[in-house]
Amino acid sequence: MTLRFRADSVVLDIEGTTSATGFVVDVLYPYSRQRFADVLDRRGDEAAVKRAVDQVRELVGEPDADAERVERVLNSWLNEDRKVTPLKTLQGIIWAEGFARGDIVAHFYEDVVPVLRRWHQDGVRLYVYSSGSVAAQRAWFGHTPEGDLRALINAFFDTENAGPKTAADSYRAITKASGVPPERTLFLSDRPAELDAAREAGWLTAGLSRPGEPYSGQGAGSHAAVGSFADIEIVTAERQS
Repeated sequence: MTLRFRADSVVLDIEGTTSATGFVVDVLYPYSRQRFADVLDRRGDEAAVKRAVDQVRELVGEPDADAERVERVLNSWLNEDRKVTPLKTLQGIIWAEGFARGDIVAHFYEDVVPVLRRWHQDGVRLYVYSSGSVAAQRAWFGHTPEGDLRALINAFFDTENAGPKTAADSYRAITKASGVPPERTLFLSDRPAELDAAREAGWLTAGLSRPGEPYSGQGAGSHAAVGSFADIEIVTAERQS
C-alpha cells in the first residue's frame, strides 16, 4: 500500500526509521563507552564538552563531580538508553571523530537513500529530528556507504535546539524554524509517542514498521504505517499546481 501526502517538507527520525537501532546500540554505543574518559580528558576545555559536563553535574545534583564521576553517570545513562542531552552531546563528539577517522560508517536501510534523493530532486525540503545531537546527525549523514548526504538535508534538530521528541512544542519549534506550515510537514518515525506529539502540533504523520525494530510490535498506534520509504509518495504544492 502506498501512502500519499500533500507536503512540502519531510522530517526524519533516524533510529528505527532511516537506520537500524541495532547498529546504534551494538556499534555506536560501545564505541562511545570506550572513549568517554578520553574525550573528557583530551577535550575537556572545549565549550561544548564543558557545557555537557555542567549539565551532567546539574542533572545529578553534584556540582563538584569530577571527570571519573561524570563518566560513571554517562555509562549508567547509556545502560538505561536514556535520551539525555549531555550524553547525546558527548556521544556526538566522539562519533564525529570516529566517522572522520573512518572507524565507523553510518547505516541506512536500503530503501531510504534513493527515496531521499528523489524527494530532494522533487523540491521536498528534508529535515532530521533525532535524540542524537546535531553533531552526531551531521556526522551520520556525512559518512555513509552512499557518500556524503548532508546536501540533501535542509537542517538538523535535536533535543537541545528543538526539545523533547514526545512534546508537541518541540514540533512547533521546528515549524517556526523551517517556515513550512505544519499541515504541509510530514514526520516519519517508528515511535507512536513521537508521532502523537507531531500530530498534536498539526503535522502529518506516518509510522515506519520495520521487522526487528524495538517498537515494531507496537505498530503505529492510530497513525498510518508503512514498511518502506518506497511506499510513501509526496506531492508538493508546486507539483499540485
